[in-house]
Amino acid sequence: MITFFLIYILFSFIIFFLSAKISYKLKLLDFPNNRKIHKEPTVYTGGITISFILIFAVQLLDVLSPDLALIISISFLISIVGVVDDKYHLNTGGKLSLQIIPIFYLIVFGNFFLSNIGNYNYFNLDLGTFALPFTLLSVLFLTNAFNYFDGLDGTLSFSVISVLCILFFLYPNQNFHLFLIILILPISIFLCFNFSLFKLPKIFLGDSGSLLLGFIVSFLLIYMANQRVVHPILLAWSVVIFVYEFLSVNLIRLKKNQSLFKAGQDHLHHILFKKNKSIFITNSLIFLINSFLFCLGYISFFVFNSFISFGLFIFLFTIFFLIREKVSKI
Repeated sequence: MITFFLIYILFSFIIFFLSAKISYKLKLLDFPNNRKIHKEPTVYTGGITISFILIFAVQLLDVLSPDLALIISISFLISIVGVVDDKYHLNTGGKLSLQIIPIFYLIVFGNFFLSNIGNYNYFNLDLGTFALPFTLLSVLFLTNAFNYFDGLDGTLSFSVISVLCILFFLYPNQNFHLFLIILILPISIFLCFNFSLFKLPKIFLGDSGSLLLGFIVSFLLIYMANQRVVHPILLAWSVVIFVYEFLSVNLIRLKKNQSLFKAGQDHLHHILFKKNKSIFITNSLIFLINSFLFCLGYISFFVFNSFISFGLFIFLFTIFFLIREKVSKI
């Protein structure tokens, strides 16, 4: 296994380096504008590169669950959607329509859907005939929520690593842990390129990366919920910052009669960065906020019960939203 990881790390570095060189040749570049903080055209193929690397790992290892391997295989399609969107700037309808194809495939043909989202002492949330549409909307929601965090170097990557570490803690299964390490390694190596460490060529995740990571995490949560070893409310707490921020931004935009789908600088990382002017501090704060909120949810679940944890999730969202609304007016 050590030999595999050494090969995997070396392979990842080589693929990222080659991807950067090829992308520059093909002009797959994110050009600066008044909404972006980078100063030079930058490769945006980090996401699809991660997808290639993950497929390599799945093909090389035959110990992974077929369900987990299927998530990785189909996630390649969502990364292609992201590259097409980055290149041709699809309208909202076109982007969502293309996202639905791989999501629908996994739900229907891979049986990745939620039939029940937990027992809460006083009631049981059994979805019944609403299971398929609920799952489809939930995955679309969370996948695009991840896209909201991709606007500053490292923000989405560090946030995803925090989620994967939480899932590592929640589900003590050796094969699942191996799968999470396989995910974390290329994301960590990507960060070396994203921050141009050791003078490596700079790479952005692009929409291919944000959609890829959102897609994978969404179906990982469904996989874990269906294994019935982790309560769904704890899974919701693992991605709490993504849920809170996505809902807050869109509710604030609705109140201001703004388009829900416009690109803007009203996201949490933009607001924090304007306050402290430090990418490191901004990313650390978001990492800590998600981890802190999860800890509150986890403690409420085990000290009290699932119902209290569920209520706390809603209560803290209200507090988060009020703070976000106040900050957005400044």
